[in-house]
Amino acid sequence: MMMLIQPEKRIKELRALIDTFSYEYHMLDSPTVDDAVYDSLFSELKSLEVKYPELITTDSPTQRVGNELSGGFKKAEHSTRMLSLNDVFDKSEVESWVKRIDKLLPGRKHEFFADIKMDGLACALIYQDGLLVRAITRGNSFVGEDVTDNVRTIKNIPLRLRSTVGFEKFSIGRTEVRGEIVMLKKDFARLNKKRLAAGEPEFANPRNLAAGTIRQLDPKLVAARPLHFRAYDLLRDDSSEVPTNMSAYQTLSAIGITRNLEADIFTTLNGVMKFVDIWDKKRNELPFNTDGLVIKVNDRAQYVELGIVGKQPRAAVAYKYMAEKATTIVRDIVISLGRTGAATPVAVFNPVIVAGTTVQHASLHNADEIIRKDIRIGDTVVIFKAGDIIPQVDSVVLELRPKDSSMFDFEKALSEQLPEYKFERSEGEVVYRAKGMTGPILLARALQHFASKGALDIDTLGEKNVIALVESGLVNNLADIYSLRFEQVIKLDRFANISARKLVDAIQAAKKPTLERFIYGLGIRHVGIQTAIDLANRFESIKTLRVATIDDLQQVEGVGEVVAESIVAWFADPDNESLLRQFERFMVQPYFKKSSGKLLGMSFVVTGTLESMSREEVGNRVRALGGIFQSAVAKDTTYLVVGDKVGGSKLKKAQSYTVKIINELQLKEILGN
Repeated sequence: MMMLIQPEKRIKELRALIDTFSYEYHMLDSPTVDDAVYDSLFSELKSLEVKYPELITTDSPTQRVGNELSGGFKKAEHSTRMLSLNDVFDKSEVESWVKRIDKLLPGRKHEFFADIKMDGLACALIYQDGLLVRAITRGNSFVGEDVTDNVRTIKNIPLRLRSTVGFEKFSIGRTEVRGEIVMLKKDFARLNKKRLAAGEPEFANPRNLAAGTIRQLDPKLVAARPLHFRAYDLLRDDSSEVPTNMSAYQTLSAIGITRNLEADIFTTLNGVMKFVDIWDKKRNELPFNTDGLVIKVNDRAQYVELGIVGKQPRAAVAYKYMAEKATTIVRDIVISLGRTGAATPVAVFNPVIVAGTTVQHASLHNADEIIRKDIRIGDTVVIFKAGDIIPQVDSVVLELRPKDSSMFDFEKALSEQLPEYKFERSEGEVVYRAKGMTGPILLARALQHFASKGALDIDTLGEKNVIALVESGLVNNLADIYSLRFEQVIKLDRFANISARKLVDAIQAAKKPTLERFIYGLGIRHVGIQTAIDLANRFESIKTLRVATIDDLQQVEGVGEVVAESIVAWFADPDNESLLRQFERFMVQPYFKKSSGKLLGMSFVVTGTLESMSREEVGNRVRALGGIFQSAVAKDTTYLVVGDKVGGSKLKKAQSYTVKIINELQLKEILGN
């Protein structure tokens, strides 16, 4: 059953866990989760508080201004606050930011300055008359920690500024350089390689290692690790000496400070967004890790004029690329029966954006994997994309596990979800398979269904021809029939020239089925002909259907929780994803045809036995004329057709709903006989 989330309880749990992670990150510099996981949980909390503002409290992490660091270092005040930036995630949010600037600076032109955001530890370097005298971490933005002795060991930080022609004044008086202490990817990889060779555990990521290293009490240990400093700002007592952000960067290079050479200025928003897109594609080529860009107003007088809100300047934003990890809640675990008879568990969870796309399900592979990760219905899980393509469950956030949760019973789920099959697990295997249901048997069944009258209606693909094709090895999945050539088929015992040609031509003629026939032909569990029609009418393409959420699916008439989860699980199965790609390669193009005909809007149910037509024939006739053929009486049923040997339940329900009751003769008149 689907888990129902209690907002007040969830908010309390999220706050407690975020506070713990925040303490580990800011106070101990020893985070236990990725930044993406923290951000995802924080985002969920913010969303819940927006939805339920009455549950906001003053001690919520969303209301916190900042956290102080602690340790064995002296506190030191910043000359001006080391501000953080508001995050934006797409072009529309950048446009909104620009509009706010235009409103505050009406009629004023402004350039935009953009640079790649580094994932490191923020630090301020203070030079007096050209000599490095102090280094201070960001801290709570007002007060940081004096880490001068450790910073002096970083080789690319000059102990004395270069005196370059035209820039001599920066070696006189106070010059402050702000930037990030990072560990370059190549250095991080080299360091971990050495640790592995020495039998020591690898470090988790460069950012955490850089932050942890700079706070070591022994400068010798810091010197042994390859840290790197990259500047992003330059401050002088006389602000007119640094009129723009780009002039700050030019000065940094002149006085011997490393900064990003990729930074640039733009006069239009389109130029900024092109820069965003370029580095989204090329960010893996950078020597350091990044999660986005910084976009600022270039003119520093305008920057100051725009002011600060809270602890964020109005004149700058951080453009964040889509997170590659996120958290969500497991709603259910559904078992999908694959084409080889293997039972594959699929986690169905609340939709979440991971690496730029919406994800709502992930294969859990097998029963052992569920046990190994101890994944349960109701758990909050960390999702990532393997190879930026396939969603996977990384781990469970145990602190948010419901108190009444229980381990997932795989064998019980098999008997409940697939009661018509018996399953066995061979010794040494991790997969449960349906007894007596080998791959060829299941494939033959699936192919017969795919070619049946209600599906693609390929009359040359009867039972015996299907078996011949499967046993010969020419067909290994449904899409393979579209690769068949006359030369291959004619070699089989059952076929002569005419029958072989007829089969190949009939299959090729079925490359453009209506969408509802194609959906029905796929054999998705619980999806009959009428449900396929309803799905086609609602989603109008396979592409849209395959990304539909459970909530989207449940908006369709007759699709409840069980059917919706079955559809989601089918599209989550890697075999089925591969099958759909193969259909595309063979140019199989299902098309949507809007329902039309004189029975449009009418729905029919048959009870009892009819003399001249079977129920299947009635259903086909009704649907061909645009009507709906239902298996049970509902409030929206138009006609109940009564034949011989009628049970009382449908009649009674029809009468309670005031459904019109007709006989077979009246049905034939409506159908046009």
